[in-house]
Amino acid sequence: MVKVTIDNIPVEVEATSTILDAARKVGIDIPTLCYLKKTNEIGACRVCQVEVQGARSLAAACVMPVFDGMVVMTTTKKVRDARKATVELILSAHNRDCLTCSSNKNCELQTVADELGIREIPFEGENDFGIIDDSSPALVRDQSKCILCGRCVNVCKKEQASSILDFTDRGIATKVSPLFNKSLTETPCIYCGQCVSVCPTAALREKDDTDAVWAALECPDTHVVVQTAPAVRAALGEEFGLPAGTRVTGKMVTALKRLGFDKVYDTSFGADVTVMEEGHELLDRVKNGGTLPLITSCSSGWVRYCEFNYPEFIPNLSSCKSPIQMFGALVKSYYAEKSGVDPKKIFVVAVAPCISKKSEAARPELEVDGLRDVDAVITTRELAKMIKLASIKFTALPDEKFDGDFLGESDGAGVIFGTTGGVAEAAVRTVFDIICGGDNPPAQWNALRGLAGVKEADIGMNDGTSLKVAVVHGTANAAALLDKVKAGEAKYDFIEVMACGGGCVAGGGQPRVSAEIRNNLDIRAERAKALYEEDDARSVRKSHQNPQIKKLYDDYLGKPNGDKAHKLLHTKYEAKEAYPI
Repeated sequence: MVKVTIDNIPVEVEATSTILDAARKVGIDIPTLCYLKKTNEIGACRVCQVEVQGARSLAAACVMPVFDGMVVMTTTKKVRDARKATVELILSAHNRDCLTCSSNKNCELQTVADELGIREIPFEGENDFGIIDDSSPALVRDQSKCILCGRCVNVCKKEQASSILDFTDRGIATKVSPLFNKSLTETPCIYCGQCVSVCPTAALREKDDTDAVWAALECPDTHVVVQTAPAVRAALGEEFGLPAGTRVTGKMVTALKRLGFDKVYDTSFGADVTVMEEGHELLDRVKNGGTLPLITSCSSGWVRYCEFNYPEFIPNLSSCKSPIQMFGALVKSYYAEKSGVDPKKIFVVAVAPCISKKSEAARPELEVDGLRDVDAVITTRELAKMIKLASIKFTALPDEKFDGDFLGESDGAGVIFGTTGGVAEAAVRTVFDIICGGDNPPAQWNALRGLAGVKEADIGMNDGTSLKVAVVHGTANAAALLDKVKAGEAKYDFIEVMACGGGCVAGGGQPRVSAEIRNNLDIRAERAKALYEEDDARSVRKSHQNPQIKKLYDDYLGKPNGDKAHKLLHTKYEAKEAYPI
């Protein structure tokens, strides 16, 4: 421990602390832009400059280590002028179309500029406002709004092990770009959107598909069905000022109905179907010597990562489509038949926490008999945008229930798909019962919960056998685990992989969270808590016990993994070339 004085306030901190750590310990808020705890600690933006007694120049608080007896001033004129000039220089080369920007009122650069009292820009910098890459079905990269903070570079490198973006050129020509200035579609980008989540401006954003949804809603001959992924209900409220992790299931359903959707369903039903298909696929591989470990295919970002970086594991991937795509396929077959609606007139919209689901919906193989499984994917943020545009006062809405016919009943197992460990836990709940003919207790499930990068569990069966299960989230963690499997250092029967750290609750399409909040609150845990609460409140918590799931198989699909189920609910994956020439 060392003793430091900050703005005349004495504080004792660990010797490994930075000035920023020490200041926050005594409630002094030093502004930052590039800093992101454990991910981007590089002192690039210089917004956090402070004055250290005896030093010849100002120091960046986010990287400057403390020492015993250090005296720091954070509000002197020298500091204020330096911070203001730094942000003015950043703004001089920035596309300042704030009123029409997608990050307006939720932009960290805008917030810092306001706090520093910047009202005019005395400098005129250079910027090529024409560099906009919108080639992908999921992401848009706008160079004119990049402030070179490096957050996207390091989240992609450290947490996702992809390194799609990096700094190129030098000096005033420096920019963030894919290798060789290629477009995103020419790279092995998995479209997870974690770069979007940490971007302090709108240099990275999802591709907006709300116009297509509005057009479908306004077409009298189109029957529009919407499904919402579990993680959306745990985060949507944040767009309307509610605390992180507030569960808004009922209000979300009411809002969707008021927007004019003909049917409002829960993707959790699709998750239940996934449990049935994937669970029986696992049982078949275990009993009949199939390729093990079976690896989940629910996360579209992970599937792309596997196709690009670990093609040798493609045979291990479950052939199941994701819950969203399964649900879409069932809407245009089972639902269409039951409701008497021409499937060609059905338009399926998925509300997802994930930007990568946009690219998944565009995959050519995800259609049945010429009909796309899902016609449009919008993120949690895009749904909030539509609600606001319709002048719906979200927080004042009453709670309504999802439509309950045909595909309407879901259980707790489907809901927890939205957090890391949820897919494995839901599968275990069903697989255990099928093998043992019993009712496995919740104590079996707890080992699969939590935010550790890798979790392992031996699920003991009543017959003396066990299933060796691993849960991993964030593709950097996945890569490390797969390397161990390849080297023979680890052996599993079943592996759940989610591309995003924390799972879908922290997907790239969820509400933006500033670095200030992100550095002090684990948003993943708060949102996951909401899903576990909903699971706990359900009377049915296992997919195979869902009455409508039973009816779906009895009346329409036949047995899990049967011919009809395979036609509608399964697909195939193939290796992709990382950088095509």
